[in-house]
Amino acid sequence: MSMDLHVEQGTLLAATPELLDPNFMHSVVLICQHTPEGAYGLVLNRRSEYTTRTLLSEHRTLGRYDHPIYVGGPVQLNSMQILHCVPEHIRDGVELVPGLWIGGELEHVAHYIAEHDASEDHVRLLVGYAGWGAGQLDAELAGGSWLPAPCTAEHVFRRDPENLWRDVMRTIRGELAGLENQPPDPEWN
Repeated sequence: MSMDLHVEQGTLLAATPELLDPNFMHSVVLICQHTPEGAYGLVLNRRSEYTTRTLLSEHRTLGRYDHPIYVGGPVQLNSMQILHCVPEHIRDGVELVPGLWIGGELEHVAHYIAEHDASEDHVRLLVGYAGWGAGQLDAELAGGSWLPAPCTAEHVFRRDPENLWRDVMRTIRGELAGLENQPPDPEWN
């Protein structure tokens, strides 16, 4: 099977069942940047035990809400990433794919969460990120650790992130069909 190893910004990467690294097992990563110098992405399906109330309790607005916080990856867990689909409310973001932005002002996020009951359907807060050095992601793609798939805003803001990996795997056709039913280690059968 021939595969283009360079994935563009806004591509989803689904970990193959053979990828046993606990940080990425059965994960779906949104690629935010991929250059010859390296790559940066966010794991979309790892909800943390924290909410804005527990992690941002000092913030005058966000500390009053239980908006979920996700783990975007194992790198710089002290940094906050913002994904959203409401640029009219959260300004200063960058559009990754049509209808999905990254970044913005935390105060705008706070006001949006305070004013909208279903804010989880439009704003995703993540701590940390996934990072690869020069050529590292290309090598992992060539080695079969990741399978690229197209991304939509619906992938990012779904309420059942635990099913995201299987659903993304089902979108990958051809000789890869059926991998969504394979356990991470065949001995688990």
